[in-house]
Amino acid sequence: MENTPLSLVDRSAWQSLKTHFETISKSHLRELFANDPERGTRLSAEAVGIFLDYSKNRIDAKTLELLLQLAKESKLRERMDAMFSGEKINTTENRAVLHVALRAPKTASILVDGQDVIPGVHEVLDKMASFCERIRSKAWSGHTGKPIKNLVNIGIGGSDLGPVMAYEALRHYSDRSLTFRFVSNIDGTDFAEAVLDLDPAETLFIVSSKTFTTLETMTNAHTARAWLLQGLGGDESAVAKHFVAVSTNAKEVSKFGIDTANMFGFWDWVGGRYSMDSAIGLSTMLAIGPDNFRAMLQGFHEMDEHFRSAPFESNLPVLMGLLALWYSNFFEASTVAVLPYEQYLKRFPAYLQQLTMESNGKHVTLDGAVVGYQTGAIYWGEPGTNGQHSFYQLIHQGTRLIPCDFIAFNQPLNQVGRHHDILLANVFAQAEALAFGKTSDEVKAEGTPDWLVPHRVFEGNRPSNLLLIDELTPNTLGKLVALYEHSVFTQGVIWNIDSFDQWGVELGKVLANRIVPELEGQDEPNLAHDSSTNNLIRRYRRAKQSA
Repeated sequence: MENTPLSLVDRSAWQSLKTHFETISKSHLRELFANDPERGTRLSAEAVGIFLDYSKNRIDAKTLELLLQLAKESKLRERMDAMFSGEKINTTENRAVLHVALRAPKTASILVDGQDVIPGVHEVLDKMASFCERIRSKAWSGHTGKPIKNLVNIGIGGSDLGPVMAYEALRHYSDRSLTFRFVSNIDGTDFAEAVLDLDPAETLFIVSSKTFTTLETMTNAHTARAWLLQGLGGDESAVAKHFVAVSTNAKEVSKFGIDTANMFGFWDWVGGRYSMDSAIGLSTMLAIGPDNFRAMLQGFHEMDEHFRSAPFESNLPVLMGLLALWYSNFFEASTVAVLPYEQYLKRFPAYLQQLTMESNGKHVTLDGAVVGYQTGAIYWGEPGTNGQHSFYQLIHQGTRLIPCDFIAFNQPLNQVGRHHDILLANVFAQAEALAFGKTSDEVKAEGTPDWLVPHRVFEGNRPSNLLLIDELTPNTLGKLVALYEHSVFTQGVIWNIDSFDQWGVELGKVLANRIVPELEGQDEPNLAHDSSTNNLIRRYRRAKQSA
């Protein structure tokens, strides 16, 4: 597919948005709501069980019109069709981008290089389900004959963040007779603490590495192997009963001691940060069971279908993507706060950090030209109401504009007294306070001394989205993740960047591999780094030798 001939900043809609921004940026949300009594209902959209209130954004009808025009001028619809049809839109790696295939039904057909990938997807899902039933029913025994009670997922990046987030998000639905731990950091403390209270005879490790050569993952995997053998008397045959692999490298998996019958594969058209619904989600399926896992996949698919078919003006991922771009490129907002008012989603902001920043943290366009605009905002957040007693001060009264995504659910999973009503009151109140603030006249009317008035004024005009969902279920989690996936895609298309490669991850890894032997070698290394790095290496070696 040919790229859009005009650069982003030269497109008609972009130029019109620049002019329009000069006017709308001076408008306050108080004024926008006062002038449009129906704004709160008019600027909302609902699809597949997710209600989006975007009325508290610094936009008007003209803003939306121009943003939607920008999406069309950027050929968003054509790029969506290219992704869903299996075209190789990851141009720098010459790969298709088909996380949508991971949750497509068996009746679907998506071709990559002339081959339908859907049968392979469901073959892996069925293999995962069979394995999970053996573990969950206690039919699988460890080396000593004891059933497996502890599952430890070893991965990093997308092989860790997705599984951890999904486990925490869906813990309400998990098998509480099983203990789940996740190891990702190369810091030995991560592994040591994960297995501290576990019995090797009852522990199964899931090693997730496509190549089975990732330094951090395989270092942790070999440490796990040594820990297991030490606890089980050193019998090498024990490994096959206590390790499975999510990988495509059968040779290395077998060399490690894992039976390749217990190797679960995936494909190069699945990026790590888009892989939680592939075999990388094996720990998720073990926790919640195959039926709940398939319900999650159905949620993903429902949002996929909404994204690919709904008109842009009512398309949730498109609207959220356009609004994010509006603040990043015109208001120069550098961050987005994601604030789930649901304790089970405590790891959701961390998951989104990789999804958004690894995808759109790019400085060149698809054709290699340096961009002339900001891409990829910084995503961060914490669950409400914890964040209210931490960083909300800066969002309300600081000097930086920080758009917020609030996420809330109508029904609690744990009905405890008045808690949920108070929780929802807080999320609604925070969005209201950010939008409308409190004027000096309102502060004075409360009897506040004049000297204190400036400190108690809330400027307001701080934008937010509010996502309201009925209940957190496996199905709705799938919808929520897919919503953000496609919002990221929308932004990447308009910025004309490759949202699916991650070359920025490579350089540090290459340099680390070079430095490791310089730290471990017995002889003084011949260092050829910069003076700072050379000095740090020497200091570490001296400290290590004197310890």
